[in-house]
Amino acid sequence: MKILLVIIDGLGDKPIPELGNKTPLEAAETPNLDWLAENGVCGLILPWHKKNDIPHSDTAHLALFGYNPKKYYLGRGVYEAAGIGVGLKKEDVALRVNFATVDSDLKVIDRRAGRIEKTESLIRALQGKEFEGVKFIIEKSFGHRAVLILRGKNLSAKISDGDPHRVGVKVKKIRALNKSKQAKFTAEVLNKFLFEAHQVLKKHFLNKKRNNKGQLAANYLLVRGAGQFRRTLSFKQKYKLKSACIAGGKLYKGIGRILGMNLIKVKSANGFVNTNLKGKFLAARNSLKKYDFVFLHIKAADNLAEDGNFQGKKEFIEKIDKNLKPILNIKNVLVVITGDHSTCCGLKRHCLEPVPILIFGNGKDLVKKFSERDCKKGKLRKINQLNLMSEMLKLVYMA
Repeated sequence: MKILLVIIDGLGDKPIPELGNKTPLEAAETPNLDWLAENGVCGLILPWHKKNDIPHSDTAHLALFGYNPKKYYLGRGVYEAAGIGVGLKKEDVALRVNFATVDSDLKVIDRRAGRIEKTESLIRALQGKEFEGVKFIIEKSFGHRAVLILRGKNLSAKISDGDPHRVGVKVKKIRALNKSKQAKFTAEVLNKFLFEAHQVLKKHFLNKKRNNKGQLAANYLLVRGAGQFRRTLSFKQKYKLKSACIAGGKLYKGIGRILGMNLIKVKSANGFVNTNLKGKFLAARNSLKKYDFVFLHIKAADNLAEDGNFQGKKEFIEKIDKNLKPILNIKNVLVVITGDHSTCCGLKRHCLEPVPILIFGNGKDLVKKFSERDCKKGKLRKINQLNLMSEMLKLVYMA
């Protein structure tokens, strides 16, 4: 028996008054997901997170694959770089970037600059900058996101984020997180680059054009998740399974690539609402002829929830349901559908709510609907995210 793991990013939520005190998933019409739940076993996933923190997509995905982030986490920037195909050198420091909007006092107005998409001309204007022997390379990821790579000697990833992670406050100065000369030097040179980048961006013709149209200017780079590359135990070495990854978002491709999964390309697959869902599910079905384990990632529910768009999240879940028909009659495959974490529309961020999970292909319980409330009553009960792989493999070997 093979495994198809479908991750609907940010799937879980809290009840929303406007939806009759239901979550977007509970309010959605999902006959196909409900059929899988009714004919499978269900439960809740407790996402991995640091103490006094919320779950994050990168570490949550490592945990889903059974890789303890305390041991294997490389830093968000490394996975983002791998996801866009950037080859990192050993001493490179990679960071995740948001094009953002700040005011004249460097207070953050919008962390995503109105979710700007066409950033190519901004990126070109920032290429080739060099400070104190460190070359700064910026590459587009998707939408408002990019990757920043510092290439030079005596660099360290032990530096803080510049992103304050909320609006209405000033951007943060980068600082060293330990007393090493390398960390101090890296923080200093990165602060110089960010200052220079801000001067270039606020004068850029595209931002002047956006201002004239009443749109938010992408005039600042919010950086976070500094990391340095090192080799990671591959998925095949760990589980003796040949694996593949189908994703639109670069982070998820990057995690797949770092773990040694083969990336399956799907036309028009991206991290947005208009992603080619049918194509993704068809590709997953076809890939299972060749691979033992297929990871299929779907992003947009998370984005919609972060925007507070509960109606959009509900409708996107319904869209997923309509397009997953290619996997309904699949044979000799354990179909697992869950999320990496919950994203609460009311909070506009990731939250600590457990995530529903259904496993179809070996066993059945009394759950009739795929939702947070119903899955709570399922046979699987509550599963710590780090234990999910072992639970799936147990069901495979018992089949």
